[in-house]
Amino acid sequence: MPKQELISVVIPVWNEKDRIARAIQSMQNQTWKNLEIIVVDDGSTDGTQDIVKDIAKTDPRISFYDNPWKSPRTNWRGYDINAGFAARNYGFSISKGEWITTQDADDASLANRIEEQYKLAQKYNATMVMIQYQRLKPELLDKKLDVERIFGEKGEAQVVLRPEKVNDLPRQRRGILMLEPLHQFIPFPIKWFPYTRRLFYRDTTPFPGADNCMMFNREVIDKGVYFRPRNKRTWGIPSGRGSGRDFAYNVTHVFKNTWVFKLPLYLWNANIENPDYVGYEKYIV
Repeated sequence: MPKQELISVVIPVWNEKDRIARAIQSMQNQTWKNLEIIVVDDGSTDGTQDIVKDIAKTDPRISFYDNPWKSPRTNWRGYDINAGFAARNYGFSISKGEWITTQDADDASLANRIEEQYKLAQKYNATMVMIQYQRLKPELLDKKLDVERIFGEKGEAQVVLRPEKVNDLPRQRRGILMLEPLHQFIPFPIKWFPYTRRLFYRDTTPFPGADNCMMFNREVIDKGVYFRPRNKRTWGIPSGRGSGRDFAYNVTHVFKNTWVFKLPLYLWNANIENPDYVGYEKYIV
């Protein structure tokens, strides 16, 4: 078997002692073995750090860091406006892989997620590969998605969103006053005020791919495209979070080479099913 290219997985974590082991294990059990698993703690106080350090002793692919790039977790209303963006950025900055992806600490991934994203990136010569999610269920852990069967039964046209289908979305979503870099000096509450909102956020529809498990080429961060703090985000959401959404739109805007695949390889710790993928149990192997 040819030598696998190194892929970096960045896991930001904040007070997730009950779920962080599951997230890490889902990366350890990937079919793509040449990984560096970078766990960046964002100020946990619940024992999360000890759990990660113990796991790291058993697997040299895992490294643990305290995030030195501190950013406030919440605003004055108690909203988590950080959402791990600074921890992700630090992980990106120290990563060594030619390809980089993320894994949320409370979620998991099917066992062939990394391998399939990498193969798709190579096949389509993509700068960024986005996939889809399904609800995390215990019985799905360590299972794989039969991607070949999905392509065979549904056809490429039903599975693949090519760049020409998504390249214009950043422009469509941005309001006429969301001008770089001037909008950064306007406080977020003003931009989100009901009477001025559409001047900045013309459309707040999510990107048509899961923004918590993107895989992208190192050229993205080499060009300085990172996750951004709230007031620098051009494509945000009401709570002030949306750092992943902003990153997805930004990479698409800058590189014009984002490919989206309707493949639910990511396991999201949610209380509802993804309605677009009900019945995909038949593709789990």
